[in-house]
This record gives sequence, C-alpha cells and structure tokens, in this order.
Amino acid sequence: MKHSLAEIAKAAGARLVGDGAREVGGIASIESATADDVTFVEDERRLEEALASAAGAVITGEFAANAKTSKPLLLAKQPRLAFIRAVRLIRPSRGQDYPGMHSTAVVPNSVKVGKRVSVGPHAVVGESVEIGEGTRIGPGVCIGAQVKIGADCYLDANVTVYAGTEIGNRVIVLAGAVLGSDGFGYVRDPESGRYEKFPQVGKLVIGDDVEIGANSTIDRGALDATVLARGVKIDNLVHVGHNARIGENVVIAAQTGIAGSSVIEKDVVVGGQVGIADHARIEEGVILGAQSGIPSKKVIRGKGVVFWGTPARPLKEYLKELAALGRESKKEKGKSKK
Repeated sequence: MKHSLAEIAKAAGARLVGDGAREVGGIASIESATADDVTFVEDERRLEEALASAAGAVITGEFAANAKTSKPLLLAKQPRLAFIRAVRLIRPSRGQDYPGMHSTAVVPNSVKVGKRVSVGPHAVVGESVEIGEGTRIGPGVCIGAQVKIGADCYLDANVTVYAGTEIGNRVIVLAGAVLGSDGFGYVRDPESGRYEKFPQVGKLVIGDDVEIGANSTIDRGALDATVLARGVKIDNLVHVGHNARIGENVVIAAQTGIAGSSVIEKDVVVGGQVGIADHARIEEGVILGAQSGIPSKKVIRGKGVVFWGTPARPLKEYLKELAALGRESKKEKGKSKK
C-alpha cells in the first residue's frame, strides 16, 4: 500500500520539502533504494550519496535544509527516529497474518477475542484467555489458561505463554520465547542430599510496548510476580529469573542472565553476556558493559556511568586497573630476561 509523502511526513514528525502528493510504498537502504522507496541519512557526509540515489524521497536532518536537489526531503532533528515512525506507516505488518482463526488452531469457546485478532496454524489457546483487539498469534503458539493479552500485540511462531501471564498492549514476542515458566528455586535436604522444588506459583506481568527477542525466557514469580515495566526491550537468548523486576525503558542485549529477585531500575542499559546474581539492584540510568558481572546483593548506582568487568566497577577504574596490570606484566618480563 502506497502513502503520500505528506502522510509520511506527518507520521514521522518531519518537515516536508518537495512534492507532498508523491506516493511511495517501500523502505530501503541508500544502496538498494528505488523510486518507490524512502531511505534515510543521519550523517551529513552521506547526504550527497543519498541525494544521488534512486530513492523517491530521503528522510534526513535539518543540515540538509539548503541542499540543492529536486528530490523530496523529510527533515527531522533525529532522522533515524523519524525513519522508524515512517516505517510504521509504510509497513505496519510484522510476520504473516492469518485472518480470523486458522482451521487448525485450537481456541475454546471460553476465550474472549477482540476485533481483528488472527490466530495462526496449530496454535493452542487455553481456557478463559483474553486476547485484545488487533493482536496476532503466530503458528504453533501455545497459550496457557487465564492468560491476558492486550491490544495490537504480536506473538511470533512457537512462543509459549504459561498460565496466568499478563501481557500489555503493543507487545512483540519473537519466535521461541517462553513466558511465565517456573523459576529455578530449590531447597536442599541435608539428610538425604536431595533438592526439593520451592513453590513457583506467582505470575509474570509484562507492561505496554515491551519487546522480547527470540528464544528468551522470562520466569514467573515464585510467590509474587516477575515484572517487566513499560518499554522494556530484551534481545535474543536472554534469561530473566523469578521475582525479578525490570523498570521502564530498560534495554538488555543478548545472552544476558538475570538471577531471581534482582531489580533493574528504569533507563538502565545492559550489554551482551552480562551476569547479574540474585537480589542485586541496578539503579536508574546505569550502563553495564558487555560481560560484566554483578555479585549477589550488590547495588550498582551512578546515572549515566558505565560499569565494566567482574565484579563490575566504573569504567575509568577498570581501565586504570588494566593499565596497572599491564605495567606490572612488563616489569616481570623485564626481570625474567635478566
């Protein structure tokens, strides 16, 4: 479906320079764009390349306001953000839709289904589930009883949602993710040496506008709830343990593990392969570098401060330690040669 540049500029929050009636229907990189596509450039050094491309229009920064070109421009303070918003209009769908209920889907009569809901092949929906308007359920998805799913969500193929999980609006869950499974909690019997499972009877609550990457796992609470607040973005292959609480707009990169009862406050950035032990607290705005390690019950604070290493410490301190180790290593090598 094509849209006029005037429509796209409005959706993107950009200022249009050029023919607003012109229509485009695609998005592409500078290199592959055609006359039917919109592209974007946020680096002034690539502006000439974008203007010389075949793209039908270019989303770019205010630095291009005086550019001499006949190509329509959509000017924005943050071109990448404007491009994202334009894409939502031009290509709103994600994955394959199956209008209504596919003939192989299992959906009991007790399920409450909003308007424009689609359920894909071989999906299984449990009793008393609620699915909000415009939500799309992919093939092979398994949803347990009494799950609540908000409006305009997308659950990709083979996602599993355990009973009692609550999912907000506009949540995206990519293929293979598991939501609300039992947490890892055991008590050892000193006499027999055996481990007995601690009750895992809590639930998982996911706020609006959350995205969960492929094959990630989010455990339910043991007795209370595991909570992902509004706007949390989780990469692929991330594990969140039981009773963890993750604040608004937290970003977590791939292969990170977060142990039970940890708290990550809002606006934290967590790099790849970070390990956070149980009952740790990461306070607002902290940035954890890749492969950092946070010990049990440790509190990390410092808005905008980058922490690195194991145990994690401020980056400046970590680099000083590395430099000192380097100097000591050189001294030892010098002694051994003598």
